[in-house]
Amino acid sequence: MTSAAMHIARTGLDAQDTRMRVISNNLANVNTTGFKRDRAAFETLAYQTVTAPGAQSTSETKYATGLNLGTGVRVQGTARIDTQGSLNTTGNSLDLALDGDGFFQVQLPGGQLGYTRAGNFSRSAEGLLVTAEGYQVMPGITVPEGATQITIGNDGTVSATVAGQTEPTQLGQIQVASFPNGAGLQPTGDNYLTETAASGAANLGIAGQDGRGKIRQGMLEGSNVNVVEELVDMIETQRAYEVNSKMISATDDMLKYVNQNL
Repeated sequence: MTSAAMHIARTGLDAQDTRMRVISNNLANVNTTGFKRDRAAFETLAYQTVTAPGAQSTSETKYATGLNLGTGVRVQGTARIDTQGSLNTTGNSLDLALDGDGFFQVQLPGGQLGYTRAGNFSRSAEGLLVTAEGYQVMPGITVPEGATQITIGNDGTVSATVAGQTEPTQLGQIQVASFPNGAGLQPTGDNYLTETAASGAANLGIAGQDGRGKIRQGMLEGSNVNVVEELVDMIETQRAYEVNSKMISATDDMLKYVNQNL
């Protein structure tokens, strides 16, 4: 008797442990602005073909099904679920939310561009529109000193009342980035994603056009994590882990019986 069943159960433990880690991260970020939940995807490991379907069983007949033994499971990858989170009113004129698809573009340290759904922006000492970490929102928007009544339209147009003028002055326009495959973006932490070969190149455009979401001023997008759904997935993962653990114990008992009695 071999320990193949024990090895297969071990791969199940590893896979369920990884899934639990994904669920744990989702629950930890339930209140993170613009966070998108992840889902673990599984795939089978290579099969051991003992008898191939259609192989000759006799000189006149063939096997109808064959004999193929699986060798376990592994996590194929994690998929980000990009459903819309709830839009929460903050009243802050520089808090922005995307109602629909797309990302805000910011310049990360070193000149690399990052993309985010978290629009909790503020104004730097130089008047630039920046993130909480001080990264500049691109394309750059400069708010003059003493400007009041900052207004950001659904299309990203930024205007403000400048001292000495009665009519609002247009300061620029915030653009929204879209990707051929947004799921292929690489998460880097701090609510930022970066472009990869899988995501394709960023396509900047006006909010509300060509499938891009509209910009909502004075609002922030909440996490799309559903706590009840995550708890159900957690219980399911825990039960699957326990079953694989019992499989190892059962296989160990079988091997022990063989060693002691045969």
